[in-house]
Amino acid sequence: MKHKLLNKVIAAYLGFLLVSFILALVLVPRFLKHYLYQITDDPQYLQYLHSQSIAIQNVCYLLIAVIFVLSLFPVVVFYLRIYRPMNKISEAAARYMEDRKAHGTRPPRTVYDKDDELGRLNATLKYLVEAADNSSEYQRKFISNISHDFRSPLTSIKGYVEAILDGTIPPELQDRYLQIVLDETTRLNKLTEGLLLLNTFDDNEIYLEMSEFDILEVARHTVDSFEGTCQKKNLTVRIVSKEDSIFVYADMSRIQQVLYNLLDNAIKFSAPGNEILITVTTRKKSVFVSVKDFGIGISKENLSRIWDRFYKTDSSRGRDKKGIGLGLSIVREIIYAHGQNINVISTEGVGTEFVFTLDMPKKKP
Repeated sequence: MKHKLLNKVIAAYLGFLLVSFILALVLVPRFLKHYLYQITDDPQYLQYLHSQSIAIQNVCYLLIAVIFVLSLFPVVVFYLRIYRPMNKISEAAARYMEDRKAHGTRPPRTVYDKDDELGRLNATLKYLVEAADNSSEYQRKFISNISHDFRSPLTSIKGYVEAILDGTIPPELQDRYLQIVLDETTRLNKLTEGLLLLNTFDDNEIYLEMSEFDILEVARHTVDSFEGTCQKKNLTVRIVSKEDSIFVYADMSRIQQVLYNLLDNAIKFSAPGNEILITVTTRKKSVFVSVKDFGIGISKENLSRIWDRFYKTDSSRGRDKKGIGLGLSIVREIIYAHGQNINVISTEGVGTEFVFTLDMPKKKP
């Protein structure tokens, strides 16, 4: 942060000292000489006084120097009691803003009335007030969303279990509805695990088990886990790479979770008969992984919100109501925890592509 206000105060103070010093050098001898000549006209006495004027000037200069030293006191008080606390508030707000950005929350727009510390402090206080309001609104929506996503499966489970117990559902149909209960229980479990995982990211308590592994092999295992789903929807998943193996340095289980969530998302929004591409390329010391589908795409107004927790587009709720809206939030948090980036390119009606980076292993000496 530029210390414009502090620089202005220091410059003003140094200017004051410089001007005062010059005036003292010029005016003190003149005033002193003028005053001495007003005392008497006796030449001998005037000669005596003139011989003592140097000592008197030195005393005056000494007093001026003492005054200058004392003038440092308000400057020091200003720095310690006003400027430094004000600067800490602005820096804390800046860190808070960056933290909110890192966790996918769009912070309020900060406008500076003046491009100095006072202007920044004013903007900081406005930002904190607006952020507090937005935080309350976010918590309200968060509770509303989580209540909705918990209530729906719990209602289904309760209803089907009661129907089985009171005999409304005949024995020959019970297996079918018990499978629905099991699916809803699995959904609740995923929701709970997702919330706990995001909570560890929020508290900066995530621990990454970094290792070297073949990202292509992990991609193949992830694709195999969706074999049944792809067969039902007549989808093809193809892995594209010029290399037979590409090693990265990351947390293998977390990256597999990233690929799983992105692939699951691509399958949801792909029409039967479509193809999904997983492309892995290298560039300098980084590995680029792309998951691309040719499905319904994402509209411009929804594209910036896909990372928000519990956010689902209308098309998502219409096509697949089982999603919990945490998958992409988890993906981004994992990639950010690795110190990497993830981007999305999407055109409505054409398809969507997610691209994230990973580090290559460091060459051993």
